[in-house]
Amino acid sequence: MSSFFDEIARNRLRSLLLMLLFGLFFLGIILLATWLLAGSGWLLFGLVIGAVVVALYAAFVYFLGDKAILRFSRAKEADKSKYPDLYSIVEGLASAAEIPTPKVYIINDPSPNAFATGKNKKASSIAVTTGLLGMMSREELTGVIAHEMSHVYNNDIQFMMIAVVFAGAIGLISIFLRNMLWFGGGRGRNGGYLMLAAFAIGILAPIFALLIRLAISRRREYMADANGARMIRDPAALASALKKIQAYTASPRAVPVQHANEMTASLYFSNPFRARSIANIFSTHPPIDERIRRLQQMY
Repeated sequence: MSSFFDEIARNRLRSLLLMLLFGLFFLGIILLATWLLAGSGWLLFGLVIGAVVVALYAAFVYFLGDKAILRFSRAKEADKSKYPDLYSIVEGLASAAEIPTPKVYIINDPSPNAFATGKNKKASSIAVTTGLLGMMSREELTGVIAHEMSHVYNNDIQFMMIAVVFAGAIGLISIFLRNMLWFGGGRGRNGGYLMLAAFAIGILAPIFALLIRLAISRRREYMADANGARMIRDPAALASALKKIQAYTASPRAVPVQHANEMTASLYFSNPFRARSIANIFSTHPPIDERIRRLQQMY
């Protein structure tokens, strides 16, 4: 058995270590790209250019990312008179967490799910599907909303945005470097080594960056489960909600969230895609069985 606080502390440390690894990997890609293309004398220049590119990319994601996510997800701001119970839960949990009440959105989708997004605690949003509202009891819905509120409270919406920025930047740099080396570096005495480097960087670097981002996403999900359970003092309600979603995804009538995509998948309460026979290492979310087990062991 473990306490809420033990689980939260463990997952926070692991998330920070993974983010540090992400930063070091990004730094390594920048240095390697600069050395291969221009030589060791240009390493500092390469770092400066890399930092500028990431800063511009991060600014774009920060100021426009949440609006784009809500638009892509077909989320509409909820009418308070139509969804009084949902607003009551969100307002009550925001008050308990001592943060401004997030905006509430509805997604007309039969798949039970939810997500949180926004720039920060003062400008956040929580979106839930109609499938979730129709399936959950008030206690279970409160557990799901508490999980999403925890993402806001723990600054996960910024944390995951940083991870997306790093992963995207590494992917862009890798593609650029691969093309430069593949089409321009295959001649001369070191041409074979450069082409091998092009393959390694262009193919392996984005995959490694994706794995780190997914690992960070799974750590933050565990932490949001623990903090959400602490917030409502009822881990059983959150576990029950996960069991219902697990049963739904295993049924023949299960459908994926209609407007989810690879970039927004990690934001959702549970994996928004249809179950696939691939290794768990490529999943945006930890296994539901493991999430339930951890919640059942909390006190």
